Amino acid sequence: QVQVVESGGGLVQPGGSLRLSCAATGSIASIGDMAWYRQAPGKEREYVASITSLVSTGYADSVKGRFTISRDNAKNTVYLQMNSLKPEDTALYYCKAGIRITTRYNRVDYWGQGTQVTVSS
Repeated sequence: QVQVVESGGGLVQPGGSLRLSCAATGSIASIGDMAWYRQAPGKEREYVASITSLVSTGYADSVKGRFTISRDNAKNTVYLQMNSLKPEDTALYYCKAGIRITTRYNRVDYWGQGTQVTVSS
């Protein structure tokens, strides 16, 4: 069984910073791409950033230059450093990880339950 758990959300003022973490635990053989998505109230879930197992990164235009994604393969963890936060960054942030468990040959996407980020003065 695999669990993906996000942490690090909270309330921050505009211009502030937060660092989100997402850890995968369980019977993990390998992890491929990892990504962050977010969903604001009344809106669809949207892509934020992603990182491959070879540490190639991608970002949504709305966060380029402000957010940085990174990963620690030894800890099966992905991070999202968020700087210069804006009220429009307020959302529930989800982590997605492509995980191959020890008893299977294929990777499956696992999602966490989300961590709330609120940017407000």
